[in-house]
This record gives sequence, structure tokens and C-alpha cells, in this order.
Amino acid sequence: MDKIVSLCKRRGFIFPGSEIYGGLANTYDYGPLGVELKNNIKNLWWKYFVQTRDDMVGLDGGIISNAKIWEASGHIKNFKDPLVECKKCHHRFRPDKLIDPSKCPDCGGEFTESKMFSGLFKTTIGPVEEEGEIAYLRPETAQNMFVNFKNILDSSGKKLPFGIGQMGKAFRNEITTGNFIFRTLEFEQMEIEYFIAPQSDWNKIFESWLEYIYGYADLIGLARDNFFNHEIPDEERAFYSKRTIDIEYKFPFGQDELWAIAYRTDYDLSAHQKASSRNLEYFDEETKKRFIPHVIEPTFGVDRTLLALLSESYSEEEGRVVLKLNPKVAPYKAAIFPLLANKPQLVESARKIYEDLRKEFNVAFDDRGNIGKRYFSQDEIGTPFCITIDFDSLEKSDVTVRDRDTMKQERIKIEDLKSYFEKKLN
Repeated sequence: MDKIVSLCKRRGFIFPGSEIYGGLANTYDYGPLGVELKNNIKNLWWKYFVQTRDDMVGLDGGIISNAKIWEASGHIKNFKDPLVECKKCHHRFRPDKLIDPSKCPDCGGEFTESKMFSGLFKTTIGPVEEEGEIAYLRPETAQNMFVNFKNILDSSGKKLPFGIGQMGKAFRNEITTGNFIFRTLEFEQMEIEYFIAPQSDWNKIFESWLEYIYGYADLIGLARDNFFNHEIPDEERAFYSKRTIDIEYKFPFGQDELWAIAYRTDYDLSAHQKASSRNLEYFDEETKKRFIPHVIEPTFGVDRTLLALLSESYSEEEGRVVLKLNPKVAPYKAAIFPLLANKPQLVESARKIYEDLRKEFNVAFDDRGNIGKRYFSQDEIGTPFCITIDFDSLEKSDVTVRDRDTMKQERIKIEDLKSYFEKKLN
């Protein structure tokens, strides 16, 4: 983990939040490479789960919402955790996360009595805080989809079963954070609420979604051998869930939850129908019956997915550090080099190839230092291919293409580069 964290800052993937002001614990900013990797994760998710399925539509709900939503969902009442504070160093902890709940792990001091604290971030709407309306930053994206269920149903004409997909930020006032970007105050989710009829074979649909989720792991380059399906027992599940699986991943710091899937029954829509007094029933034209749909929820953490990809792809071999990222998620698909940066004709030719390829792919131009350092620099950020323009290129109209993982090189005609990379990247 220390090596991954160091690489992320050094190479511009992830920076500590508010660093020049001393930082803000458990917040992070994504740098030039990090934002590209993150966007690739999200774009592939959106295409795979929403755009290529006839039974899916998308939504982008707001971060700030009416407090009544969180009352109806049970978050204001139930989204709470026990908290203890060290009397000596005043650090705070969740006692259920401590190995020894009787003494502070940081200084050995004595704890206060346990008190409950809310995981919700509260804010005020209005110019005067004392008179403003209380609102909350969403702790999950799911409720946007439930409160817009009827809007989407009426505007899209979808029939059951169908789902809504959404990506976006969520906020939780976590006391126990850590392991880099694994658990933070602000994070990004990719979630699906898949609506089904109450009489459906929900377990069959559940299993189908579970297998489909693993197709996404294959797509972005996470090996199935590093996953474990943790079936949550009855006594540990949320009271409204009939089945929940935490899809855990073997991170460097240990096995922990990466994604999840749950069968939430009709709890959410029923709660919002009751609290809002709005009819959220579905009318089945075949049976001529009305009912509240049930829901299966696959959920994914963007930041955790990114951390899993960094963990799995990080490698040290033959004197180099290399991120063996799947080309589909790699920030840059290729880097273009002039063999010598002080030879105008090589630089001009390299620039022309760069400008041509960047119309189709996200590529980098690199003329810093010697060619060996450039190769190793691109290896470290996960660029799958490096293209070198040399003096032979000027005569023969071909270039050297180097593979990141094998370090093997081959000569490719300049006119064939686009089709070459289309084939390699797909």
C-alpha cells in the first residue's frame, strides 16, 4: 500500500486533499492521471450496465435533497454508529472496529462512554443559518432513483422488469476511515435499482445480476480469483433485505468489500409512498393489477474499484515499476516519442502522429530525457504501448511500437497505426 500511495502522488493519480493547508483527513483529490483512470472506470460501467441493455435507463440526481427523503428512508433515525473518544489524545473511534475496545490504539488512554453519532452531513439552506431549512448531503445515490421512480416510469414507458442506473458523489461522516481511498468522507458510487414484480423469481434474477457483475470485472481487468462472495447472514442484514452479498476483494491490506448486491424487497418505494402520500404503484397491463415493485440493487464504489485496479496491476520486475492496467482503463492508450528531442524532423513527425492519433485515442507526447527513461516512465503509469519515431521512420514511414508488459518491439506502418490500436484496445 505504501508503494501504491507513493506512486499515486508522484505520478499524478491521487493527491492528499487540501495539502498546502495541512490537509483534511480522509479526503483526496484526483490528479491528471487519476481522473482519466476514474473516468474510464465510469464510462465502461455506464456503457456495460446502462447503454447496452434495453431494460436500463440512467439518472443523475442531486446531492442536496429534502430532509423528508432521509426521514422516510430511515437514515435520520437509523444511520448512526457508536462513538468513543480518548480522554487523553481526544481521537475518536467506533468501538466495534477496535481490536481492544478498552484502550486507545494511538496513545493507550482511557475511553469515554460510548455515544451514538449520525453519519449524515447536515447543511442549511437559506441566508440565515438559524432560520434556514435543514437539508442533508446524500449518504447514498439510491434514494434519488426511488423518489424519481414514477417520473421515469411515466416519461420512459418502461415495463417491468427494468432498472435505473446512476453514478455520483455520496458523503458519510465516517469516524473510522483509512486505507488510502478505501473509506473516505466523500466518495463516488455507481448504483442500480432494478425493479421487478413481487411474484417474480427474485432469486433467479439476483443470481443473473451477480454473474453479470463479474462480467464487468472481466471487462476492466480484475481477476475473479481475487474475489469472494460474502453471503450476509440473517442477523447481520438490513431488516428490509431478504438477501445481501458483499462482493469482497483481496486488497493489499486484506479482504474487504468492493461491490455488493442486495434484494431490498419493496421497502424503499413503500416508505416513500407512505411519507409523500404519492402513488408509486405500478400497473401491470397483463394482470390488470397494481402493486409496489420490489428491488434488486447492485452497487459499486468507484474509488474502491480504482484502488483494486491499482493493487492488482502494480508490479515490480526487471528493475522497473509497471502498472499492468487493462488497456481499456489505462489513462493513456499510447505514448509517442521522437527518438531524439533535439532533432526537429523527428519531433515534427512525432507531433504529426500524435495529433492524428489523439483524435481517436487518449495518447501522450513525451520527449523528456532519454528513450529508456521515457519507457520506464510510461510503464509506471500503465501506458500499454509506446511509439518511437526514429530516422528509419522518415524514410520507410514506419515506427517502433513497444508493448508495456512484454517489452517486445515491432515495426508498424504509420498508416496502419489507427487500425493496429483499434484491434489491440478492443
